[in-house]
Order: sequence, then structure tokens, then C-alpha cells
Amino acid sequence: MPEITTKPRTQVEPQVERPKLYKVILINDDFTPREFVVTVLKGEFKLSEDQAHRVMITAHRRGVCVVAVFTKDVAETKATRATDAGKAKGYPLMFTTEPEE
Repeated sequence: MPEITTKPRTQVEPQVERPKLYKVILINDDFTPREFVVTVLKGEFKLSEDQAHRVMITAHRRGVCVVAVFTKDVAETKATRATDAGKAKGYPLMFTTEPEE
């Protein structure tokens, strides 16, 4: 009589990759009023008054400042909406995105 060997079944769990994250960056300009920048940061990125002021001052002093990190689509949407808020008031306010390293 032949011997029967059975192999145990192994369940393979699919590996789910974390989505790549993107930084939203505020670019300083010399024309947009500081108070307006703070208002946009509070409204679009839900920063507190103090956080928004610190981000604005950092961008003012260094030329750019990372506002927040999100998934790609969220980062691009927030950057576009914040930039559009400046355009609507006639300011050259600019936000951009780039991949987080």
C-alpha cells in the first residue's frame, strides 16, 4: 500500500504597501500679507494660530517651509486649494508638493 503524504497549507497574507507620502511646501513671496498666509494655513491645513504663525515666519526667513505631510492626492488637493485662495485675492501665494524621502 502506498504511503500518502500531505503538505500543510500555508496561508499567504498579501503585503499591503503604505502609500507614499508627499510634503506640502509653502513658498515665501514678498507680496502676500502675513495675516492672509496665517488665515490660509489655519483654514486649509487646520493649524492653530501659533502653528500657522510659526510656519509663515519660517517660510519668510528661509524661503520655504514644510506645512504638512499627506498622501499624494490629499497633498496636491490642499496645495492647489491654498494657492487658489491666494490667487482669488490677487496674491502670488504659492504652495507646492514633493515626495517625502
